[in-house]
Amino acid sequence: MPKVIVDGIEVEVELGSTVLQACEAAGKEIPRFCYHERLSIAGNCRMCLVEMEKSHKPVASCAMPAVDGQVIKTNTSMVKKAREGIMEFLLINHPLDCPICDQGGECDLQDQAFNYGGGRSRYELNKRSVDQKYMGPLIKTHMNRCIHCTRCVRFSEEVAGISEIGAVNRGENMEITTFLEQAVESEMSGNIIDLCPVGALTSKPYSYEARPWELNKVETIDVMDAVGSNIRMDSKGWEVKRVLPRINDDINEEWISDKTRFACDGLLNNRIDAPFIKKNGKLIEVSWKKALDFIQDNIKDKKTFGGIVGQLIDLETSYAFKKFFKDVFESECVDFRQKDILFDTSNHFNFKFNTSINEIEKCDFILLVGTNPRYEATIVNSRIRKAVKNGSKVFSIGDPGELHYKYKVIGNNLTILDDLINSKISEANILKESKNPAIIIGESVLKSNISKYVISSVQHLLNKVNKLDGFNILHQSASNVGSLILGLQSNDLNRVYDADVLYLLNADEINLKEKKNKFIIYQGSHGGENSVQADVILPSAAYSEKNGSFVNLEGRVQRSYKASYPPGYAKEDWEIFLEIARKNGVDLNFNTFEELREQMTKNFESLGKYDDLQKSDFKKIDILKHTRKDIKVKIDDIDFYQTNIVARSSKTMQECKSIKHQLKKTGTD
Repeated sequence: MPKVIVDGIEVEVELGSTVLQACEAAGKEIPRFCYHERLSIAGNCRMCLVEMEKSHKPVASCAMPAVDGQVIKTNTSMVKKAREGIMEFLLINHPLDCPICDQGGECDLQDQAFNYGGGRSRYELNKRSVDQKYMGPLIKTHMNRCIHCTRCVRFSEEVAGISEIGAVNRGENMEITTFLEQAVESEMSGNIIDLCPVGALTSKPYSYEARPWELNKVETIDVMDAVGSNIRMDSKGWEVKRVLPRINDDINEEWISDKTRFACDGLLNNRIDAPFIKKNGKLIEVSWKKALDFIQDNIKDKKTFGGIVGQLIDLETSYAFKKFFKDVFESECVDFRQKDILFDTSNHFNFKFNTSINEIEKCDFILLVGTNPRYEATIVNSRIRKAVKNGSKVFSIGDPGELHYKYKVIGNNLTILDDLINSKISEANILKESKNPAIIIGESVLKSNISKYVISSVQHLLNKVNKLDGFNILHQSASNVGSLILGLQSNDLNRVYDADVLYLLNADEINLKEKKNKFIIYQGSHGGENSVQADVILPSAAYSEKNGSFVNLEGRVQRSYKASYPPGYAKEDWEIFLEIARKNGVDLNFNTFEELREQMTKNFESLGKYDDLQKSDFKKIDILKHTRKDIKVKIDDIDFYQTNIVARSSKTMQECKSIKHQLKKTGTD
């Protein structure tokens, strides 16, 4: 490996490293605008200039390879003068918008102008003016501020996989724009806001809402899908103002989906903040005491009880709900499934994403079975795109539509799995020759009548090539894997649905119009169709308003933290369970959240191992028997922006849905 001397310090760097990386390895801070660790090198801004021995002029450290024996200086008068000159050029056309700019307080240009600028400008001509560009309902443009670093262009092409943002004209007339002057269609478009170093691209929903120093910042995790992206929630008072990504190379790197970033306004809308009971067909607001008394009066003569856990429910609440049902109602009819779906729970391996998210990009063969990862798990889709860039071949059973990378549909029938097992098609040979294959199964083919067949077929196929670790289930909901570990998949889902008393715990996806329950309790944070049809409504805290933990699709347990507080008279779910239990004279053996978590982790030890990816023992996997099934694969149509009650309550997501519909009608999606 090459050895480089930086300001008298000798450092050893990996082959292929740049001078900038060598300087950072030596502990030196190098300013930059265009350079980003996860994007290709552009060398546009020249802010990273350093002095190199035997070079008569400063060199751009981001684009200069580190070579053995180089002597680099980062703090000489030549470097200082060069950086001042570059900063002067960058500020020639930059407007004096700092007092009203949303980037103020966290702007790279502000910071670097203060640290490396000369404090004056010799430029006396008028600043250029650039028309603002339309990029959709999420991204607000102030193109007068743009310094042409091209980070947004490179991100859209290299990470998001869309070639919609680019540069027109040259020199001082250069402008960054969308080619067709329409909304950016990527589900990851919001990341260019974070990448922009100068405030030329800002968040439209967050515009003029708050300053960075006014916000309370809490590091937590996302629950809009089952990936478990690491995020930071910024709140002001009760309101969650914005969501930003946190770096986690094992899961989301430093990207998040647009739904994760922008659906937070749904936490403020359509909230249930007081108990309600239904009298004469109308919901009436009442006190907590009257609501609980109403429940007692209506359940005392009922015989069967069923409970449904929603898709945004944390582990502790799910555990408490199951215990509450067993101890208070003497029923074990609790389930998390709000649609026809079935998982094999004989081993945790059977319902996890075993390849792991960060290993997907290393796969050389990927088979999608009845899934559309673009909408079901956007971050996983970006990892698959990286694998394609690294040479992986992607195949699909069922047509998922546009995924922003090349793939081949090898059939629309599940018989293709048997053809692969029996080597009747050419793709079977590609699988045999692959070193790191991955087969990803979507919920579309996990319906109760075919689920066991699909799972056993894929496991037989991978076992044949001795690569069982390539077996992956792509869950759509944040609570799925945790619910399966807690044993919340009942033997008879119809028995749960048809119970005399149906208790909905933030369960908003089931169709109550088809149910004929005698009494329905809805406990949740948002009003929806199910809450309107309930006989009693109990207001509870949203996921952002309480501590908890979730298991992501790969089996990683992560903690979520309280970023805000529930509105009005709403309470945390476990507190509501306690009150109902006490009304029935039952002790649930916990009185605080900490006691609840301790009890859960004592009974389920794996749920107390946070941020630990537990690998399955592939030698102990019992593969199910299967027979050939001739069933056509139809991938479920997913409305990405409306997948849960919070997203449906978001005005921003409603606008995105409308724009998406327009793009489909014009045929540009």
